Amino acid sequence: MKITVVGAGKYGSTTVQRIAQAGYADEVVMTDIVEGLPQGLALDMNQSRPLERYETKVTGSNDYEATAGSDVVVVTAGKPRTPGMSRMDLLVDNAKIVGGIATQIAQTSPGAVVIVVSNPLDEMTSLFAKASGFPKRRVMGQAGMLDTARFQDKVAEKLGTSPLSVDAITLGTHGDTMVPVPSMVSVDGKPLGELLSEDEIAELVQATRDGGAEVVALLKTGSAYYAPSSAAAKMVRAVAKDSGEVMPVCAWVDGEYGVSGTYLGVPAKLGRAGVLEVVELDLAAAELANLREAADAVRAKQADVDGLI
Repeated sequence: MKITVVGAGKYGSTTVQRIAQAGYADEVVMTDIVEGLPQGLALDMNQSRPLERYETKVTGSNDYEATAGSDVVVVTAGKPRTPGMSRMDLLVDNAKIVGGIATQIAQTSPGAVVIVVSNPLDEMTSLFAKASGFPKRRVMGQAGMLDTARFQDKVAEKLGTSPLSVDAITLGTHGDTMVPVPSMVSVDGKPLGELLSEDEIAELVQATRDGGAEVVALLKTGSAYYAPSSAAAKMVRAVAKDSGEVMPVCAWVDGEYGVSGTYLGVPAKLGRAGVLEVVELDLAAAELANLREAADAVRAKQADVDGLI
């Protein structure tokens, strides 16, 4: 099993570390345009293998030759947000970067499953699929896994309980039209609506939507990478091990939830072929309406993306 992570920044390198230490891959390739950076990080990680007790080899490279024949590719490359910047502000700059990567991966790893994490997430996932020519089931974005984890953490903090006791899911876009789903949240098996008021739940939903911006504002430079890399690594594992696990991801939707012709954050079953199936949940009427609103927002932006390729 060969996995490539494009981008050796904090997000990319932490993702490489998490995948390598999990031990199921034979090789993880980290590529970046900065000379020496991926090679140095790879050397450092490889020297941790005897200590962490794993055998996966990490290779650093400044070109795509070393990535050839990858089974899974994670695209983290692109400019990060700065305080006050929206994900959409990154559209033009990161479209050029992600479009170039898509062309390279299509040549070197034509059979790969691709997980895009570059922002603005939904639009960059759509752009990668179009620029690469890959079947849409083999191109997905990482957003819902991260946003769900943030929702779980916010709920746990509010109730003073373990985040491991919270079941939740977040759908929609990775942005203002994000759709945390309160009707699907339970804490130790109890519905969230029995534990908190509607106003308290609404505050948690908004806090989840603002989760990334909150981290960016505190860091001043750069953005989150510990939780995002965990989310990406979970998706990579599900694909690599053909687990069939259902996870919230940015996937192509063609009729599910009454939505067609767009990438959108939805629950999906993942395996070696990519998105095996989009799973339809029984959402509350307001949640379904919000999800369709999110789809309209992404569809409108996809037109802008199409003009950038």
